[in-house]
Amino acid sequence: MAGHGAPSADQLRMDAAALDAFLDAAFPGSSSDRRGTVTHAAPGEVRLELASGDQHLRPGGLVSGPTQMALADTAAYAMVLAHIGPVAMAVTSGLNYHFLRPCRPGTIAAEARLLRLGKRLAIIDVRLFSGDDPRPVGQATVTYAIP
Repeated sequence: MAGHGAPSADQLRMDAAALDAFLDAAFPGSSSDRRGTVTHAAPGEVRLELASGDQHLRPGGLVSGPTQMALADTAAYAMVLAHIGPVAMAVTSGLNYHFLRPCRPGTIAAEARLLRLGKRLAIIDVRLFSGDDPRPVGQATVTYAIP
């Protein structure tokens, strides 16, 4: 992992374990069973997984919209941190989410791809998947402001 110089889309500054540890420390009231666990980090890509439980469901037994959007946002935040390092004050400046199909309970995966990493903004595409279905249940475009 790189640790010096300008952030680069080609080099990580934090791996999956470091990202999880940072999220635990930065959000002490939020455990991984509520926000997800970083399972993969590589240049330009991050994956989070969430084992959905009753607290994530809406009436009708589907994973709620707020849960899906929070997972997409967390994946985007992890992507930014993976490339710029542990900068707590990187913040969401835009999030556009599309619900593509019902999100069934079970393991929900958020697969993030870095579209652009600039000095002040990062743009990330995040797709959510439910269980083994290869079709995404949702898609987000997330913009992060970098301090």
